[in-house]
Amino acid sequence: MSLSPDEQADVDHSEVQTADSRRIADCGRPANGVLIAEPQLTRTRLKLTSTMRRMTSSRSPLHDRHADLGARFVDFGGWEMPVQYESVLSEHRAVREGVGVFDVSHLGRFQLSGTGSTDVLRRVLCNDVARIGPGRAQYSMVLNESGGVEDDVIVLRLGEEDYWVNPNGANYDEILDYFRAALDEGQHLTPRRDDTVMLAVQGPDAPDVIAAVIGEAPGRFRVIESSFEDARVVAAGTGYTGERGGELIVDASVGPGLLDALLEAGATPCGLGARDTLRLEMGFPLWGQDLDAQTSPLEAGLDWVVNWDHEFVGKSSLESSLAAGLRKRLIGFAMEGRRFPRHGYPARCGDSVGKVASANFSPGLGVGIGMAYLSPPPDPVCDFEVEIRGTWTPAERSKPPFIVR
Repeated sequence: MSLSPDEQADVDHSEVQTADSRRIADCGRPANGVLIAEPQLTRTRLKLTSTMRRMTSSRSPLHDRHADLGARFVDFGGWEMPVQYESVLSEHRAVREGVGVFDVSHLGRFQLSGTGSTDVLRRVLCNDVARIGPGRAQYSMVLNESGGVEDDVIVLRLGEEDYWVNPNGANYDEILDYFRAALDEGQHLTPRRDDTVMLAVQGPDAPDVIAAVIGEAPGRFRVIESSFEDARVVAAGTGYTGERGGELIVDASVGPGLLDALLEAGATPCGLGARDTLRLEMGFPLWGQDLDAQTSPLEAGLDWVVNWDHEFVGKSSLESSLAAGLRKRLIGFAMEGRRFPRHGYPARCGDSVGKVASANFSPGLGVGIGMAYLSPPPDPVCDFEVEIRGTWTPAERSKPPFIVR
């Protein structure tokens, strides 16, 4: 990702997935015969306790409304969520050209408040929340002692010691436990996923639609509080598509009404399948594929997320890896046609070898695109290839984002 720290890239974690990590599987889109990768679950590093908690499928408070709209549902880590309505391609275009709304209520969210909350966040996260004031949002990561990414999160700062933290849905329980263990006296942590709804409104026309429904729209990586049907709305100018817009958090009781109001104002209902193609065109990482506990933000090309001017978990390991040289590096690639490899397919470039992290068909470019980890980090100039069903296929190296917004 080539955005500066001050821009705080328009990433929102997670997650078309949230699930036990998202995997790529071939899925035909009958609308035009184009193959689009659809989310498919694979169990990875999730702890047994978390897996047991997810054995019973959960549903968004908006599930019945999605069904009325003709949604096709897929399990995302124990959450039955819409993967598409009309088609992935039409919903992708709606977001790039107009405005779409996604139900992302499966994503994690909790409030952290009280004296010392800022200090807790600074210790736990590699980015520095002290660099943003109230009314701002920040993209950050929870690292382990080895510098690996346990999760990537969005932090919303509402007041001096009043925050919302939005982790990936797949890691919600683990991150809650992680933060609870980091608390001192004076802080209060309140889980909010079960009693709220979260909607992502994205696209060139999204600010107008948001303003029409709640009275105003947040600027990019800004946070505002508004209301809908006398209920509090926390709105942040964040998203996972590269487009303008925001994410709205509201009490679950008024969630269906908020969705209806956004649709009536012109938003197109969109499933998480389109959210994945949109994020990949921007080169935004997906935890469980492009990020994991064995991969550092430096190896993922997300150096700008690390603020070195404060102490945080994993800092010494990152410093050591810089001194010794990175083990691997994430690179982008574009295919010559519509074919694309799956997650985990072999890749190579010169003397560097590795595997595909994310790949899909790009509706905007009309070709397959993807990202792969190669070890050691490849030379700037080398011939990149991916193995697709036993055949090594050339592809052009392309630095994300793959499209310009």
